Amino acid sequence: QVQLVESGGGLVQAGGSLRLSCAASGGIFSRYPMGWFRQAPGKDREFVAAIGWTGGTTSYPDSVKGRFTISRDNAKNTVYLQMNSLKPEDTAVYYCAARSTGRLIGTRVTQYDYWGQGTQVTVSS
Repeated sequence: QVQLVESGGGLVQAGGSLRLSCAASGGIFSRYPMGWFRQAPGKDREFVAAIGWTGGTTSYPDSVKGRFTISRDNAKNTVYLQMNSLKPEDTAVYYCAARSTGRLIGTRVTQYDYWGQGTQVTVSS
């Protein structure tokens, strides 16, 4: 069983930055592709970023490409999401996820097996 705990969310003005962290325990973190998703009120959970188990492969949707950066430290069992140039439309609960049943990164919610409890990010205009 894998446990994921996110931290680093908060309130920030538009144009500001935040760095989210996700600490993993209970599994072989270094073997799992990891992802970040977000969910705004009344909307579906959407893909934000993903990283391969070595850190050499990443993927982003166009909505965050160039502003968000995912990274991982396998020695610390932690994945990060650096968010720059934040916009009000980035406001959501952000979740990290682990994919224990596949070796490739995924962009769909259904490809991930373990989820954290989420951390709120609010961007004011």
